Amino acid sequence: MANNRFNTGSGPSQRQLRVGELLRRALSDVLQRGDVHDPDLARMSITVGEVRCSPDLKNATAYVLPLGGHKQDECLTALRRNSAELRHLLTRGITLKYAPKLKFELDRTFDRMDDTRRMLADEHVQQDLDHGDEEE
Repeated sequence: MANNRFNTGSGPSQRQLRVGELLRRALSDVLQRGDVHDPDLARMSITVGEVRCSPDLKNATAYVLPLGGHKQDECLTALRRNSAELRHLLTRGITLKYAPKLKFELDRTFDRMDDTRRMLADEHVQQDLDHGDEEE
């Protein structure tokens, strides 16, 4: 891989972030309009939280969650079953050299936020937080 003086390898490049956001918006639009010819997918409201691209921009992982968090397995199955059609529909709305191969995963961000809230609400953590305020 060629050396890039702007990217130290500590995270995604600006290009990966831009393309990921472009794909997220385009995928959200396709799912919102119901362009996919799958009745299971057409009746679901799906939130696309993030799309992460590989460094070569040929693979993309979309983190999705059905509205309300219900029927997650059914949602993933339908998206994976229609990934080729979704890939084709994405190429209409964006201009990239390669249409990335789509992979779908559940967005666990909200679960992690709930876990963090529970942890911060724990009485032992609250004691530590209270003691930290008194020392200042």
